[in-house]
Amino acid sequence: MTRTIALTVTAGLDGSRESRAAAEWAAREAQLLGLPLKLVHVREPVPAPLAQAPLLGVETRQQWDQEQGKIPRDAAEGVRARHPGLDVTVEELHGRPAEALADEAQDAELLVLGSRGLSGLGGFLVGSVGLAVVACVERPVVLVRAGEQAADEHESDPVGIPSAATAFRPVVLGLDTYGPADEVIEFAFAAASRRGTSLRVVHGWNPPPYYAYALPANLELHASLGATETAALAEVMRPWRKKFPDVEVTEESRYGTAGSHLVAASREASLVVVGRRIRRSPFGTHIGPVTHAVLHHSTAPVAVVPHD
Repeated sequence: MTRTIALTVTAGLDGSRESRAAAEWAAREAQLLGLPLKLVHVREPVPAPLAQAPLLGVETRQQWDQEQGKIPRDAAEGVRARHPGLDVTVEELHGRPAEALADEAQDAELLVLGSRGLSGLGGFLVGSVGLAVVACVERPVVLVRAGEQAADEHESDPVGIPSAATAFRPVVLGLDTYGPADEVIEFAFAAASRRGTSLRVVHGWNPPPYYAYALPANLELHASLGATETAALAEVMRPWRKKFPDVEVTEESRYGTAGSHLVAASREASLVVVGRRIRRSPFGTHIGPVTHAVLHHSTAPVAVVPHD
């Protein structure tokens, strides 16, 4: 499919804490990519209780419009101050947020959205807008939790203090060796390369159903299956190692659910990259169980890369 070359990193903005974190992440990524940043604010209508209040009327609508208009202006001003030299533009739209953001994503290098963080290591709480956008767009979407800081993506300094001046933590790639997607693998390698960090490739496997009952009593069979999966992972990665010789790669083929292994790996990652198969059926949210689990529980930003 032919696509016009994308020229921006686009971030959805609604004034929430999570969307501000997404805008900051998008600004940092735009600088790494050497691209301008576009902040997209979808104006919502006046809430029904206010719009219908008999004593408020036109003044209420004007005040609401003014407050909505301040959101992107204030955000853009802050981003420009914190990222001198970055080209920042603002676009205000009207309509349903999921539909408007999905439209914007088609002409972006990537779309960045906020997702409310849970306490501790709970990870994300992905709302309906974020899930709807991830499930339907054909461009990469990055979900950033509330409270995400630049230092969170870097190794701690020698005395254990988080610092954005240290090296990036590894990029983690979730890989399905039975259907590896070039778009997903290349995105992960490129992300690691521009961060000057390593790529940690995580593959989870489970035995075929007809082997399952034999495994507890047959450790030799389990080891044989594990060796086969490890070899398959190495074979998939071999040409990519040659294409990106500057990226150090570690490969992990582990027994168990891929989603749980990726969530665990996210605790030491700067970015987690997963795939989503494009399905053009109008019914359902087509994300997949592994990607869904990672979206809801990763402690690092998650890039969802669609592929055929």
